[in-house]
Amino acid sequence: MTKNNSTKRPVRVGLISLGCAKNLVDAEIMLGSLIQSGMEITNDAATADVVIVNTCSFIDSAQEESVDTILESAELREAKNRGQGLIVSGCLPQRFRDELPKLLPEVDAFMGIDQVAQVGSIVQQALTHRAERLAQQNSKFKIQNSKPKIAARLAGLDKSRKTTAHEQEESLRRSEKFGRTRTVVTIVTPHASRLTQHAPLVDVNPRPHFIPDFATPRFRLMPRHFAYVKIAEGCNHPCSFCIIPRMRGSHRSRQQSDIVQEAKQLLADGVKELNLISQDSTYYGLDLRAGHRRAISSPEKFSAAAKSLPVNATTLCTLLRELNSLAGDFWIRLLYTHPAHWTDELIQTIADCPKVARYVDVPLQHIHENMLERMRRETSEQYIRDLIGRIRAGIPGIALRTTFIVGFPGETEKYFQTLLDFVRETKFERLGVFTYSKEEGTRAGNMQGQITEKIKKQRRNLAMAEQHKVAVQVSESFVGRTLKVLVEGEASTKALARASVLSWEHGLIRDKETLNSQLSTLNYLIARGEADAPDIDGRVYVRGKLPLGQFARVQVIGHTDYDLIAEPAQKSDDESPIRNVDQVFNSRL
Repeated sequence: MTKNNSTKRPVRVGLISLGCAKNLVDAEIMLGSLIQSGMEITNDAATADVVIVNTCSFIDSAQEESVDTILESAELREAKNRGQGLIVSGCLPQRFRDELPKLLPEVDAFMGIDQVAQVGSIVQQALTHRAERLAQQNSKFKIQNSKPKIAARLAGLDKSRKTTAHEQEESLRRSEKFGRTRTVVTIVTPHASRLTQHAPLVDVNPRPHFIPDFATPRFRLMPRHFAYVKIAEGCNHPCSFCIIPRMRGSHRSRQQSDIVQEAKQLLADGVKELNLISQDSTYYGLDLRAGHRRAISSPEKFSAAAKSLPVNATTLCTLLRELNSLAGDFWIRLLYTHPAHWTDELIQTIADCPKVARYVDVPLQHIHENMLERMRRETSEQYIRDLIGRIRAGIPGIALRTTFIVGFPGETEKYFQTLLDFVRETKFERLGVFTYSKEEGTRAGNMQGQITEKIKKQRRNLAMAEQHKVAVQVSESFVGRTLKVLVEGEASTKALARASVLSWEHGLIRDKETLNSQLSTLNYLIARGEADAPDIDGRVYVRGKLPLGQFARVQVIGHTDYDLIAEPAQKSDDESPIRNVDQVFNSRL
């Protein structure tokens, strides 16, 4: 694109977002900021003036996907649109701020989490950088990097890198010194003489502090009927396997009034489901108290801090109650809760609020005492068992979702069998399984007793096999029942065939499952029940016609291993429910 062309029409930007729902909200903020800046958004990357790749760096697999997408974007640019600027945003530059410009010279700008609302300015700088670079090139630029080489290099970078002041403070988690250091880390801009002639822009704060508010521009990418609402950012936990606190910074909550204002606008726009997200939703509000200290992650310290709050203090409970009081028919779904931060008050609040979905996401990661200690999860086996009992007793009909990590360093066969026994006994309504991903720069990455990939995969398969038995029982229990569902849309052949679900933050949800081919020959709608979070859990396939994006009542007439099959509920129905899924496939309305 020439400068003359840029004056004839607005700059056109394409964006590819990878990773979790929290990353998706960042992408929506970038799009909103771009539109506010007078730029156009396009889904056609080949015709975009600038392409932004919003990356994930949660585990190695996510990192590899990010690198693949960056290099594929660079290759497409060379083939179709050489003047196109390329920007990399999100967790990858947040984690590898200094190293990425050397590893990915194809990129024109790197931006961090704090810069999402200033993306318009960065787009302009990326265009300028690209034009200057092309002006100095006499021949076609060749993509020099190989995807496996870069991914491997990133995986090993933390071994040799120097620890920053911010990372040193983060390593103090769970200690009395955590939260007391006064080290201030600011972005360092190299002197011009030290820059290479065409060095890319690097705008990344080592210690992020940004948190969106209602005034932050946002262009929603999700369907009209549901939305993700980010209630906080960052994390204060010391988990030995996790890199997120180093990338996302310490926990910081939004003001409750600001969240409620956003919720009111979303509901006015037709949203039927508010999905509350953050790195640790149960910690919400605790950092807003006077004299806040962050070293309260353990159940005992958290409980003491929560009990000492003044009556009018902001907590997750006050937020849920105010959202529940808003007018309209909608669900409030609570995601990403930490087991160490559950209180009796929270259980009572969910039970008292009919608009809060009878569903909670509580990642436990393991159950054996030694593994919980090595993972630095701050919860004991007995505490977890008691918590599950309290939640189920206090909130009738609750669906519990959790995730486990298998193959963690030091996990013996005995420890793993304890986990399998726990899965059999507890019968979680929803469960995902990770194989441990060794992340350099984490405590677990340096632990002795690393386990082979073969054993990790075997253990994941065994854990999922046990959960498969539970899932079938759970699905069978719904047959004959009438459910309230949120109708998502019409089922395409692709949607019907999709059965292997993998999320970077929710693990492997199910094994590969082939639905009977006859299912695709019928007209189905895809819906979700109260026990199904978007893009994570099961689906309800409804045979019949219902309004899209609205709530409806359906009767469950069959099931697959993980999904339900239903039809619109009738005021009176004398037919016996169909309990065998094969009967459903062979019947016709």
